[in-house]
Amino acid sequence: MSADEPVRIGMPEDGDLTDAQRAAVERITAGPRGGLVGPFVPLLRSPELMTRLQLVGEHLRFGSVLDDDLFELTVLVVARHWHQQFEWGFHQPLAAAKGVPPSVTDDVAAGRRPASGRPELALVADLARALLETGQVDDASYAAALAALGEERLVEVVVTVGYYTTLALTMNLARTPAPDGAPRLEDPPEG
Repeated sequence: MSADEPVRIGMPEDGDLTDAQRAAVERITAGPRGGLVGPFVPLLRSPELMTRLQLVGEHLRFGSVLDDDLFELTVLVVARHWHQQFEWGFHQPLAAAKGVPPSVTDDVAAGRRPASGRPELALVADLARALLETGQVDDASYAAALAALGEERLVEVVVTVGYYTTLALTMNLARTPAPDGAPRLEDPPEG
C-alpha cells in the first residue's frame, strides 16, 4: 500500500455507531490498549468479532509468556511479509524499546535473516518466515524451536504469526494508514 492510496474503511462517525459498535469501542478503550486504532477500526464493522479477536491480541501483547523482544520481532516479520505499514510503524518503535537491536530490525525490513542479536531472535524470525512462506515448519526447525522456546512459547509464536496476519490482511484491505511520523517499510522489490 502506498501512502497516497485512499483509506477504504475508516472510523465511522460517532452518531453512526450501532449500540453493539459503541459497546465494543467502550470495551477496547477500557482495556490496556486504551483506544481504538489500526486494525480495530475496520474490524469494528463486525463488533462481536472485533471484541473476541482483540482479546486474543490482548493476551499476546500484554499477557504472553513469550519474551517481549521475541514477540515484537515476530510482529515485524509478519508486517514485512504482508507489507503492512501500520503494523510496522506501530511495532517497530516497540521492538526497539523491548530490546530488538536496530541491526535486527534493519535485516527484517530488508527481508534478510537477522545476523546479530541473541540466537533466539534468528530462530523466531526463521520460524515465522517458514510459516508465512510455506505454512509449514520442517522437523529440524521444529526441534530447534522446541528446544529453545518450549511448547508454550512455541505455540504463542505460531498464534502471534496467525493473529498479526489476520490484522495485516484486514488493514491491507481497509488501506489503514501508518501512524503519523511512524517508520515505514520500503516498497517490496518488483517481481
